[in-house]
Amino acid sequence: MTPALNFSPELLLRAQGVKVAFFDVDGVLTDGGLYLSEAGESLKRFNILDGLGLKLLQKAGITPAVITGRDSPVLRARLQALGITHAHFRTEDKRPAAEITLQALGLDWSAAAAMGDDWPDLPVMRRVALSCAPANAHSEVRAQAHHVTQACGGQGAAREFCDVLLIASGRYASLLQEYSQ
Repeated sequence: MTPALNFSPELLLRAQGVKVAFFDVDGVLTDGGLYLSEAGESLKRFNILDGLGLKLLQKAGITPAVITGRDSPVLRARLQALGITHAHFRTEDKRPAAEITLQALGLDWSAAAAMGDDWPDLPVMRRVALSCAPANAHSEVRAQAHHVTQACGGQGAAREFCDVLLIASGRYASLLQEYSQ
């Protein structure tokens, strides 16, 4: 089966060698809306396409990591279900959190990629080899990103970012083949 996706050679070159991908949550893995129950419980809507993309990264040897300014039981449950073990919660200053993960993995910024949608994500996005923003990210973030997805946050944007990384790693076609048999 021949892959249907096609990204620019410049983008794929930036993505080569990425071993860790940082993701914001609200506005990237979710649509950015806050759903609150009558009891004040926070609810989040996650896209199943994004979830599989994160699992595929792991199969390809790329570590997905989450850095978010918020925390909730539903978020922790979702990350646990996806097998994501590198996560920082209630983190407003995201750069030091990313550095902790890089150190734990024995990597530097040149082996990292990041996806964010708003100003708190910029310190990480400006340091990585490849930065990405959802289509509905803040304009300043889109202007700084190496790639802006066609999809909006929470609607497949993270999956598109994962696909770029998988193609650049050379694993996309073989992973697709596993699902095509």
